[in-house]
Formats: sequence, C-alpha cells, structure tokens
Amino acid sequence: MKRNWDLIRKILLIIEDLPRGYAPPELSFEGYSPAQVGYHAWLLIDAGLADGDKLHIHGAEAPEGIIFNLTWAGHDFAEAMRNDTTWNKAMGTVKEKAGSITFDILKQLLSSIIKGALGLPPT
Repeated sequence: MKRNWDLIRKILLIIEDLPRGYAPPELSFEGYSPAQVGYHAWLLIDAGLADGDKLHIHGAEAPEGIIFNLTWAGHDFAEAMRNDTTWNKAMGTVKEKAGSITFDILKQLLSSIIKGALGLPPT
C-alpha cells in the first residue's frame, strides 16, 4: 500500500483539532478504506508523529495502528501542513518537479515555504 500524504494530513489535523488531545478510538475518512486509514495510523506511529499501538493481525489486509495522541513532532508537522495554501504549494511543487517525496524532504519543503511567507532567510 502506498503512503498517501493527503490521508496523513487528514489524520494529523483531525486529531490535533480535538479538544482533549486524545484520538478517537476509530478514525474514518470518506474515500478511504479502514485498511488504508489503519495503515496510515501505523505509519504515523512508526514515524514518531503519534503515540499508539502498532498491530500486526494475521490475515489482515495491512498492518494497523491505533493512535492515542500526537507527539510533539506530530504537532509540529500538523502545524507545518495545516494551511491549505502552504500544503497545496508544497504538493504542487512535488507533482511538478519530483512526482513523489520522502518525509524528511517534505518537512524541509514545508519549512522553506513557511519561512518564505514570513520573510525569513532559508537555513
């Protein structure tokens, strides 16, 4: 199953917007199967962006994660991708120039776009 940055963004932002900080027991998003959502939750836990349990269920379509809450890094990444204009600019750049992107490069790209919007020099 391929990593889907739009689904990752949806998961992070929905959890961050909840008032108590805890993720709902079951996440679901229109247009995505439970297996896709569970796998992307697993990826977020694996990347250190969320705390939770990573499950490997025999016979399941994919590994599944159950997210409890976001980590500090998860909140930082959610903030970097929250603004629709910043997100669309980053994803447009990726599609135009590279086609795909790694997590570390996406963080750098979002940071660069935000720094430019704030008039800060790139580092």
